[in-house]
Amino acid sequence: MSACFWVFTFFYIYASHAPPITTMSLSATQQLHDGETLVSRNQRFEMGFFCPSNPCKDSKYLGIWYKDIAPLTVVWVANRKRPVRRGSSGVHLVINDYGVVIIQDASKRVIWRKAPRGYSQSMGRKPLLQLLDTGNLVVRDCDNLSCGECIFESFNLPGDTLLPGMELSLDYGSRVRYNAITSWRKKDDPFDGEFKFGFDKVVRAPQLVLTKENGVRLSRWGPWDGRRFSGMNSLKDNPVLSTTLRFDGDEVIFKFAPLNESMLLRFVLSPLGNLEFLWWKSKNDGWLTILTLNKDNCDRIGSCGSYGICYSDDPSCRCLEHGFMAISSVDWCGFECSSGCKRKHDLNCSNGDGFLKYGQMKLPDNSTVWGALSTKECESKCAKKCNCMAYTSLNMYGNGSICVVWFDDLSDLRVIHGGGNDLYIRMSHVELESILHKKRKKIILFVAIVFLSTTSFVLIVAAIIRVVCMLKKSKKKALVQEQSPLTEFISQEEDSDCNLFDLDEMTNATSNWCSSNEIGEGGFGRVYRGQLARGEEVAIKRLAENSWQGIQEFKNEVTLIAKLQHRNLVKLLGYCIEGNERILVYEYLPNHSLDQIIFDQVKRRLLMWDGRFKIIKGVAKGLLYLHDDSRLRIIHRDLKASNILLDREMNPKISDFGLARILASEKEETTNRVIGTHGYMPPEYLMNGNFSTRSDVYSFGVLVLEIISGKKNWGFHHPDHNLNLLGHAWKLWTTGRPLELMDPLLVESNIKEDDVIKCIHVGLLCVQKQPEDRPIMSEVVNMLQGDNIVSVRQPDEPGFYAGRSLIGMGFSTMERDLDSVNEVTMTTLTGR
Repeated sequence: MSACFWVFTFFYIYASHAPPITTMSLSATQQLHDGETLVSRNQRFEMGFFCPSNPCKDSKYLGIWYKDIAPLTVVWVANRKRPVRRGSSGVHLVINDYGVVIIQDASKRVIWRKAPRGYSQSMGRKPLLQLLDTGNLVVRDCDNLSCGECIFESFNLPGDTLLPGMELSLDYGSRVRYNAITSWRKKDDPFDGEFKFGFDKVVRAPQLVLTKENGVRLSRWGPWDGRRFSGMNSLKDNPVLSTTLRFDGDEVIFKFAPLNESMLLRFVLSPLGNLEFLWWKSKNDGWLTILTLNKDNCDRIGSCGSYGICYSDDPSCRCLEHGFMAISSVDWCGFECSSGCKRKHDLNCSNGDGFLKYGQMKLPDNSTVWGALSTKECESKCAKKCNCMAYTSLNMYGNGSICVVWFDDLSDLRVIHGGGNDLYIRMSHVELESILHKKRKKIILFVAIVFLSTTSFVLIVAAIIRVVCMLKKSKKKALVQEQSPLTEFISQEEDSDCNLFDLDEMTNATSNWCSSNEIGEGGFGRVYRGQLARGEEVAIKRLAENSWQGIQEFKNEVTLIAKLQHRNLVKLLGYCIEGNERILVYEYLPNHSLDQIIFDQVKRRLLMWDGRFKIIKGVAKGLLYLHDDSRLRIIHRDLKASNILLDREMNPKISDFGLARILASEKEETTNRVIGTHGYMPPEYLMNGNFSTRSDVYSFGVLVLEIISGKKNWGFHHPDHNLNLLGHAWKLWTTGRPLELMDPLLVESNIKEDDVIKCIHVGLLCVQKQPEDRPIMSEVVNMLQGDNIVSVRQPDEPGFYAGRSLIGMGFSTMERDLDSVNEVTMTTLTGR
């Protein structure tokens, strides 16, 4: 079972001497025995003694859970550190005359107790324990007429779950009053785990941090900018829930609420350190993850080092645009990024240092609040402090501009497209002069163009050019064949089944390349949904003039894919070449690319286990056709989730053959131009340029593990180790826990565990370090279709299993030309 769903099996044990209590309150004259429960008035929450394991082991706890939701979902535990041990008889809950909540056994031995705040022997004449409709367990001091304020609330003692109305809080004055949630130790052990989530005690600017029990800060969201936590747009712009942050003197308070009161929402910190908002949809669908806070590598504090920026649409890191360069000389940031960046020019506080504005930024870590200053006052004060490296102004408290600054190196930077904050970073006088010089040149060029465009001479020339272009257009095919470097290629393809389309037809099919028809974009250019004159829907890939996919790759794709016919390969319908335009026309596949489904928190529900297993087998058959069954032995060289397209029935089709190569035999070949996608390239190819059919087998293995887990290999992060997805899968395999790799969503689907384990086994065999240790695709297909692969050998540790580092791979240095290694595609498609 997945820990992030927090489900537990529960058996009621009814006491023989008393019927179950079904009211919402308990007085000092009553006892709640093991087997009896207390229920909220709205019948939403229930409280009693429970076992977190099935079968019940040696410990029981007093807790609160959702009533009538199976399996049991616990939201609060009273005695996390003091369980009721086996052998304790007559265990029950009572409140004494002073409002103290007590768990004790038949001999009145106290197992756990909690006194109300401000407890004294004189208080509490008629205490009453109530389970409220919100799930809050409270004690009120009541007389015969009314009940006063709460003197005890379970909401002030949060466990691993935050319910609507519960608060995360911190009193900056005392630093003692601190409400945070703490993970369970294990999924069946409520004892305090190693992860805690709450406000950062270190900085005054409010921000939320995820920490480990040793105090190490893992992830952070903030600081608060008056509307949202910097870097966390999804919390503010969420269609399901709303969040609020309130200042009460020195105390800061955060809580959330569903936009629809009938929705059951909870925020959970799992034993693995996952932070998720969950929504109960139905008995059939169970708990759905609607938002994950720490979902990618960019959420890890300092993942890109000092002055390095992490991008949400690309897990690799980059240096700040102006004035910075990578510290490491080894292909930064292809592997290890934490070394960060350094300045190209030293600062000189007395020689005109200034500040440069960067927009849409997640504000850096370790901020300092300087109080109510205007933006100009904030800049002036920061400029006078030589170690003040950045500043910004925030309406943090909702009452005007607050100056926030950062000293020394800046870390944990991130670009937030469509959001973020303005950040003013200190730059050297030399760098500022260089930037200003470039701006001046642009302004002069713009003014010259505007001036010339107003003269009649230019208008006349423009008219002449227009006439000449019209004459050229009427003879375009002749001109293309006379001038294009693809002339010979066109003549070779005239007799094939691949159509040569007209540029006008492509323009009309896409409504003049209308942005509303755009369905994908990558390093090659853009992909559009189009409709030919005969009514056929197509996907049109228009290569950019500066695309890495040059003439050779274009010819390669048309030549290869036009000769391939298989149900698991995308069909190329034709191409278009006119002037600098290079266009490919494919069949249109309405369900987009695989990565847009399995890595999406909502869409991944479209692919449960049967669908994912079908895709794994389909891609395997497509690769087998390329390697063994087609007229040519073809290596794809860029197999990845974004290059697997899905038709209406979710059948997979391998696409994008721009990097494919033809092999005369199984013999390994070598290239000096290493191109591919990080995370999918095998060691021998990335290090030495060696490739064979086993290179595709490695990429297939990565893809299999991604499909099973719903996680990306490149950028995978786990709080317990620095392994990537391959290393994590191998670790689970060697410890006998392979099913924990599975996407938690699949737990509720109709799965055959043997099939899942078989696919993990195959995936790990495919990603072995040495090519000869990997199976060929015919063996892979046989294993996937077979009923039992117990006799198949066990996998060893995979290649590139240690995250982004080369440590442990047998490569101490990179002896190849670094420029040739850095050609990597990072393609993102939203459909084709």
